Amino acid sequence: MVTGGLMSYAPNLVDQFRRAASHIDRILKGEKPADLPVQQPTKVELVINMKTAKALGPTVPLPLLARADEVIE
Repeated sequence: MVTGGLMSYAPNLVDQFRRAASHIDRILKGEKPADLPVQQPTKVELVINMKTAKALGPTVPLPLLARADEVIE
């Protein structure tokens, strides 16, 4: 039974929370939320789950593994 995803390419959540804290700080200092710029993620991470890959059977190319930010064994 496979209980995890094969790959994830998504924004770094820690970075997102830090950026949100900056916005909250500005709001608490009196800025209007409507005046704050919309911010898009600036850092994304590629995570590959090799345990799931072995269970499902596909071969993950070595260049893709080399580019991954994290490889779960």
